[in-house]
Amino acid sequence: NQPVSSVKPGDLIEICRGLYNHWAVYIGNGDVVHFEKSSGGGSGSGSSNMTGDGIVMKEKLQDVVGKDRWRVNNILDKKCKPISPDEIVKKACSRVGASLKYNLKEYKCEHFATEMRYGKAESRQVQTVQNLGAAAVGGGLLDLGTSVIAGPKHGESNY
Repeated sequence: NQPVSSVKPGDLIEICRGLYNHWAVYIGNGDVVHFEKSSGGGSGSGSSNMTGDGIVMKEKLQDVVGKDRWRVNNILDKKCKPISPDEIVKKACSRVGASLKYNLKEYKCEHFATEMRYGKAESRQVQTVQNLGAAAVGGGLLDLGTSVIAGPKHGESNY
């Protein structure tokens, strides 16, 4: 973990929760905005229920992180130009309290965070798992709810 003082408004925060990573947008003053599944244990909880209602929340970074490890990870900066920090914060704050449809494959916390920073919703976790699924032998069904354990791409550090 790094000191909160080193985090800048508009940065994406990646929180390691064991089997999955949770994502949030830092908006300043120790606060983040993040998207989480409303019921069933939060986003990416490993339950077999991959869709449902979700809510956008504003909370203290430390309350969202708890005892988990976290880092700033502006994941698509090499691929996409980020929106200005003021616009990221404004857009994220405007979504607080919004009820959105949560879908593990199509729109989850990482999709929300990347949409706020880059204007496009993407999830590397979902892409990685889908790639693994495409490579699965025998056409077996890949349970995305428990399979988002894929680590970083070759050559990237985990933390």
